[in-house]
Amino acid sequence: MPESSPETHVIDFRAAEQLLAARDPRGAIQLLDSVITAHPENTAARLLRARAFFLAAQLRPAELEFQIVLEREPDNAFAHFALGRTLERADRSEEALRHFRLAAALEPRPEFLEAARFARETGNGEHDPGDSNHETE
Repeated sequence: MPESSPETHVIDFRAAEQLLAARDPRGAIQLLDSVITAHPENTAARLLRARAFFLAAQLRPAELEFQIVLEREPDNAFAHFALGRTLERADRSEEALRHFRLAAALEPRPEFLEAARFARETGNGEHDPGDSNHETE
């Protein structure tokens, strides 16, 4: 097996981005594991791995990675939003609302504001995140 180097870790990170874009989160996780083992302080790699865990429906590992990112970057609006989605998906809507609100306060992007507003209005996480019509019948 070839020896790892900073260059191979960059290649693995970029390849993991491509795998995630191609909807192969498990492949991305495998590549990122070695990057994070070699560079545990690399927040970008941890954020990418958290996203991969989320897409692979590995919610507890995703939550832990997002929390590590937020310990290092408490003003990372995307990490708050993604942690909120993770908690929402795990049926922990009260905890999710806190992170949606923080994301919206840090960066008032439409999707962050919508998540904070929807979670507050319904009090649950039972909507399709891709659905723009959240009206109840």
